[in-house]
Amino acid sequence: MLFPKKKIVLEEGDYYLTPEGYKCFTEQYHLKRGYCCESGCRHCPYGFDKKTGKHQ
Repeated sequence: MLFPKKKIVLEEGDYYLTPEGYKCFTEQYHLKRGYCCESGCRHCPYGFDKKTGKHQ
């Protein structure tokens, strides 16, 4: 699935750092981005289930 990439300026609340030091994007960021990447993101607001490969 290809989507046109748009530059999204990161703001407070768009992500947090995990204990391992990785950025974890929040629901706020995903909604700002405007589409589901179907990667099984932890805070996906679009209801994608990576196990089934479908949106709920």
